[in-house]
Amino acid sequence: MKVLLLEDIYKLGRAGDVKKVAPGYARNYLMPQGMAVLATPGAVKQSGRIKKQGEVIRAKVNQELGGVAEQLAGKRFTFAAKASETRRLYGSINTQMIAEIVSEEIGVTVLAKQIESQPLRMIGKYDIAVRLTIDLIPEIEVIVHREGESPESALEEEEKEALMAEEALAEFLEEESAEAEAEDADADQESIAEAEAEYASADDEPTTEEDVEEQDEEAAAEETA
Repeated sequence: MKVLLLEDIYKLGRAGDVKKVAPGYARNYLMPQGMAVLATPGAVKQSGRIKKQGEVIRAKVNQELGGVAEQLAGKRFTFAAKASETRRLYGSINTQMIAEIVSEEIGVTVLAKQIESQPLRMIGKYDIAVRLTIDLIPEIEVIVHREGESPESALEEEEKEALMAEEALAEFLEEESAEAEAEDADADQESIAEAEAEYASADDEPTTEEDVEEQDEEAAAEETA
């Protein structure tokens, strides 16, 4: 179904846009939250006015949060967690936890729904987008490290595992290449053998009238004998 957006909605559109969405999404979320209305002919006539209002509000909010976006861009946040030898966490770092530490750092409330991330379940480094507005989406760096160890150790551990994975892949590709070369060599030998057999067979066949007559005479002599 088509709806008219009354405000900016991340990954969907801006205020005043007419968008086609799933009926359930419209009826259960967008419309009850006052984010959109059914795109009737009468409502669509108001799209121009809604767009202008949206532009004014958007410009104001972007100006207010522009400094926050600059402050967040590239900023590092760390979490200490218990993990297994395979780097898997006993639990996870979720968006609520990330939102809380970001809010505390910048002094502005950031909601969990503004953190663009799945739960973090492994030791390592993550680049995560923070959706302040539809235009301001700075990326932060989140490092999850083992309890009792430094954040740098998590980076070293991740790099070591990545290197091992690259070496394993290179070894696998090398083995695959060697097997392919061996198969090609076998195929070449078979082709050569077949060609030689065909050539030998061709030599045994008569190629002139004299050869044919000679073979006929030999066959007749064998029958007489």
